[in-house]
Amino acid sequence: MDRTVVAYVIYLLVSVGLTIWVARTLSRNGRIFLADVLHGNEKLAEAVNHLLVVGFYLVNLGFVALYLSGDETITDTRGVFEALSTKLGVVLLVLGVMHLANVYVLNRIRRRGAMEREQVPPVPPQGWVAPSARA
Repeated sequence: MDRTVVAYVIYLLVSVGLTIWVARTLSRNGRIFLADVLHGNEKLAEAVNHLLVVGFYLVNLGFVALYLSGDETITDTRGVFEALSTKLGVVLLVLGVMHLANVYVLNRIRRRGAMEREQVPPVPPQGWVAPSARA
């Protein structure tokens, strides 16, 4: 088997494995955060969590597939390691950026919700007072 094909197979296996591991980790640990962001609505938090995971898979696996091809032909074992380190390093960076983007957006939503909760008076109004007429 050609060394370039071996590098492609190893790249795909490691990249897909990393993507699945990161998505499962984010999903499992993000449920609590989403429940807080969505004011304890567990069903909505689970639905949003599932949608985020699907989007994460689509974007990252799409990137992995697009980044698969290379211009150079790998001729030796050293070339396999160099090509893999470059490709996997970029995939890891993309996974990290996707994670930070998700956390940033969810934190913005969480802050907005906290601000809305602070604007609600702690005690509901007990009556209505007509404005005084100024003469």
